[in-house]
Amino acid sequence: MRALPFVLFALAALLPALEATGQAKRSQRSTTFSVPRVGVNKARIICPVFEASKYPYQGIGFKLGDPFAIAYKFYANKHFSFAVDAGTAASGLYNKYYRGAFVSYLPDTLNSDQSISYLAHKATSDWFLETKFLYQWDAEKISKGLQLYAGAGWQWRNTVLEYDYNFNDQSNNQDDGKFGKFSETRFTYGPVLLVGFEYSYFSLPISAFIEVEIFTDALLDPGYQRFQGGVGLRYVF
Repeated sequence: MRALPFVLFALAALLPALEATGQAKRSQRSTTFSVPRVGVNKARIICPVFEASKYPYQGIGFKLGDPFAIAYKFYANKHFSFAVDAGTAASGLYNKYYRGAFVSYLPDTLNSDQSISYLAHKATSDWFLETKFLYQWDAEKISKGLQLYAGAGWQWRNTVLEYDYNFNDQSNNQDDGKFGKFSETRFTYGPVLLVGFEYSYFSLPISAFIEVEIFTDALLDPGYQRFQGGVGLRYVF
């Protein structure tokens, strides 16, 4: 309690000095510049890319899914863009299809007493290249920085498969079976249709995207269709 009068006295002595500091006249230079006042809405993170006056843009990044790819995109203008993806397919998703393709590689020279049975397979290589033309439009009513897009393109695929099999020959009353293996290269191509959305409301010049597409084989297995897609990021410049 004895310290209270001393504290009150010290505060009373400092008040005039603080008021004088707060009311000090600003220099001529300080009156030239003013601190901008930013409202709450304007203080949000502003997307640094896709300004209408600064097209064209380019984007380079990656896509995870089927396939895993390096993803390039050229934004010609606000609505039209061109994309190229190159990488490797998720071969594990095609196991059933590749197993069913085994019978297409069996020789036609087998006798009635001979047979070849499937044992296993693996894809030693599964590369693809894809080009796409896209039309995109703003979806800011849903979320700031969001764009929807749809398009069409063409995909080339090259897959090398290695099959393990068992050969049975009953013509000499023996059914021991002989193990064997062979490799086949499957090259094909076909059109793709796709839809997706892209989000770019970040403080960095990047965009995130999700897309789903359907591939139709036009060469090796005409009519065969497969859904593909993935998620990815691009650096935009």
